[in-house]
Amino acid sequence: MNKDALTTEGGKAAIWDIIVIGGGPAGMMAAARAAKRAADEDRNIRILLLEKNDSLGKKLLITGGGRCNVTNAETDNRALLSKFKDDGKFLFSAFSQHSVTETLEFFHSHGMQTKVEEGRRVFPVSDSSRSVWNTLLACLEGDDRAGRNPVTVRSNCAVTGFVQTKPGIIDGAKVKNGEIIRGHSFILATGGTSHPETGSTGDGFDWLAKVGHTIVKPTSALVPIRVSDAWVKAISGTTLADAKITIFQNDVKQSVSKGKVLFTHFGLSGPAILNMSSEVGELMKYGSVVLSLDLLPEHDFATLNVALQQLFTAEAKKKFKNAITALIPAAFVPIILEKSGIHGDVPCNDITREERISLMKLLKDLRIHPTSLLGADKAIVTSGGVALSEVDFRTMRSRLISNLYLVGDVLNIDRPSGGYSLQICWTTGWVAGNSAI
Repeated sequence: MNKDALTTEGGKAAIWDIIVIGGGPAGMMAAARAAKRAADEDRNIRILLLEKNDSLGKKLLITGGGRCNVTNAETDNRALLSKFKDDGKFLFSAFSQHSVTETLEFFHSHGMQTKVEEGRRVFPVSDSSRSVWNTLLACLEGDDRAGRNPVTVRSNCAVTGFVQTKPGIIDGAKVKNGEIIRGHSFILATGGTSHPETGSTGDGFDWLAKVGHTIVKPTSALVPIRVSDAWVKAISGTTLADAKITIFQNDVKQSVSKGKVLFTHFGLSGPAILNMSSEVGELMKYGSVVLSLDLLPEHDFATLNVALQQLFTAEAKKKFKNAITALIPAAFVPIILEKSGIHGDVPCNDITREERISLMKLLKDLRIHPTSLLGADKAIVTSGGVALSEVDFRTMRSRLISNLYLVGDVLNIDRPSGGYSLQICWTTGWVAGNSAI
């Protein structure tokens, strides 16, 4: 890639055809798609990608614990977009152009193979986000036919705002050193406010507000939950692959989340927790919240009663603390012993009916007490951003600024954990890059 953004013509600074601001996944995809289309159509398009960090894709490299959950393997667009709830209605036109199928074809065609794991989460076979990063970087190299290299990358280039000489159009981007970089079209991919150490500090929201856009205040969306229960922290590192968590406030059931739960030194994480964290945070503004953990969601009380009776009969002489591991992870045994009041050394055939009923209730309703959400620095994504009604999703063009395109986490799209967030980046980035030229 050409890293000299100061190309001149006749002593005058170049006016770029497309300036992409932000070198995260959405920005990289947008620049790569614009470059590919320019090469396919044999057009001499000048594309500049500006990045405030010293390298591209810093947040991309840490996603999924460094493994990168590339997308979700749901290829039915209606089923996929239902996961975005009310925001899904805005996304149909964009996803009809580039969705999960096209994303997988994109990475596979560039030699990056993928695999599908629990919850239809798609990861690179390498289990390394570096594979995704390398693929995007190679695409930014573009097509060298006719001696053209269509993407110029300029790193360590912190944009401070837009330059306008009249309403409804942007003339340039002003950078920290005072330089103004001029262009015909602009794609804004500055991200939200999660993991600010990677450069996602919400700068773009201020610029958009100044040119008239409505900005929904960002809040942490997918974020771990801090709890007060000492037993939770005591089993840090334990994972439940298929748990059920119910939110209660004032003894009133609010909602249910199912899936993987990870117990940590501060509380709870994992997909089931991340997907309910936004609601928990909102409810905690109005009073205390209790989470009910169902350790055995595959059983209702009737089938669990049968399972326990069968277990206690088959293991009649075995100590309760050893027999119960047939149903629950060993890490939970001390907790169940303490809370049930059943002595661990008691033989199974000595457990009374009353103790069995109490045990069932505990296994189906283990109470956890949230105290707060972790901050934006620990959030997977943040909600908030540009009001979706102000964006034309057929092109990702702003409805207020004729030469501005908005992609990725600058959009106010609420999405669950499981590959959906990056798919938003791939889809909106591709559509904007395809449209801006």
